Amino acid sequence: MIIAGDIGGTKTNVALFGREERGMLELKTMQSFPSASYESLEDILEEFNATHRPEITHACFGVAGPVVDGRVDATNLAWEMSARSLAGTLKVETVSMINDLEAMAFGVETLVPSQLHTLSEGDRRRRHGHRGLIAAGTGLGMASIYWDGGDYHPMPSEGGHVDFAPRSELETGLLNWLTHRYGHVSYERILSGPGLFNIYSFLRDSGFAEEPKWLAAELESAEDSSAVISKAALAKKSELSVKTLEMFVEIYGAMAGNLALVLKSIGGLYVGGGIAPKILDKLKDGSFMKAFNDKGRMAYLTASVPVHVILDDTTSLYGAALCALKHGKAF
Repeated sequence: MIIAGDIGGTKTNVALFGREERGMLELKTMQSFPSASYESLEDILEEFNATHRPEITHACFGVAGPVVDGRVDATNLAWEMSARSLAGTLKVETVSMINDLEAMAFGVETLVPSQLHTLSEGDRRRRHGHRGLIAAGTGLGMASIYWDGGDYHPMPSEGGHVDFAPRSELETGLLNWLTHRYGHVSYERILSGPGLFNIYSFLRDSGFAEEPKWLAAELESAEDSSAVISKAALAKKSELSVKTLEMFVEIYGAMAGNLALVLKSIGGLYVGGGIAPKILDKLKDGSFMKAFNDKGRMAYLTASVPVHVILDDTTSLYGAALCALKHGKAF
């Protein structure tokens, strides 16, 4: 019995997996918890275990933050986590703790075509090669998936915190506006739920378009402002929100293309996270791929990269469970 977790700034998913006779992972049960309502991951696990009382043999948790020596300070949560403390809570010898994008990268191996939407087929003659993963949600994560000629090996990164590079006069204005507010401007300041609202606020404050009173009222009372903006943009109800989503998608595509070049990910570039499936109609209109392939002399290389949107939000859980089997210890 494997316990796996996907720990994010908004929600924490915990699941139990078994193995079928064919060796495939089988999801037994899953429970979602609002992360900010708990003081620690240990509190969540104690509640989960009290309900399900599992007999655990393997454990792995994907955490949004840099994991170093079995410890991590969650990037968008006031939690400090350690593998040793989690092992004590679960009453097991060892717990694997990895970056959340590393967990999702493991999960890519388990995906089937129905769990993906393909934005670009790329060069269909190539079946193997390094892969890249980028995922915008509460924050922005990136990971590489290294191909050694026989198997794939996920490698974590903190690429979401690299410096934002504007590509137009309007994006330069966004950079200046964010610099005044935050100092250092990473891609996560833009490619995330809070980042979408940052783009909106910049366009509103710079006088790009007038903010409708009904939209201002919805945003003031909303728990998730990015969802309100995206919904208005997809329905084309506000010029301000339409331009916000357009900038978001173009910058997302540009950064995804950057990642494809950095990793030479001819095996595929995967777009994960909670935002992409919600704005899939916008991702499909060509603006994402246009920015992805706007790479000058290297445009031919990015055009050869298959690009897929991950539709299944349990991918990280499956990945954590797979990581537990591959690298974990049976207790």
